[in-house]
Amino acid sequence: MENPDRSATMITVSDRSAEGTREDLSGPLGTRLLEEAGWEVEGVVVPDDRDAIAGAILAAVDAGVALVVTTGGTGLGPRDVTPEATGPLLDRQIPGIAERLRAIVADRLPASMLSRGLAGLRGRTLVVNLAGSPGAVQDGMPVILSVAAHVADQVRGGDHT
Repeated sequence: MENPDRSATMITVSDRSAEGTREDLSGPLGTRLLEEAGWEVEGVVVPDDRDAIAGAILAAVDAGVALVVTTGGTGLGPRDVTPEATGPLLDRQIPGIAERLRAIVADRLPASMLSRGLAGLRGRTLVVNLAGSPGAVQDGMPVILSVAAHVADQVRGGDHT
């Protein structure tokens, strides 16, 4: 990892993508957007399973990445457990990020209000849940990128500039 303050893991949560029966479109899009913004990114695909999701998040945190973004598993379906896997891992929640992610498209796509995604810190790593669609990643990544570098600086003792 060349620059830990600009390191990220993009985690796709999808049973079908993990099984190889559906192409993952959201994860690669998120990876590309992060890389275009200067982040070093590793992509991971896991099934809709609490332990698998938590394990992937913890592996990224243990590797010292500054940012973990998940895509998928934030809805109301019976297998949508990303918030349940993420919540217990967070030391501090940052509700403003999750609220903003839901609000940016609510007028255009009211169903976005049904996303239960969370955002917060695990140690010095920012963890953010996005809904599992390319549109959610396309719309949400600018929100995350608008604060991620600042968060990485702040948790490492930087000033509030």
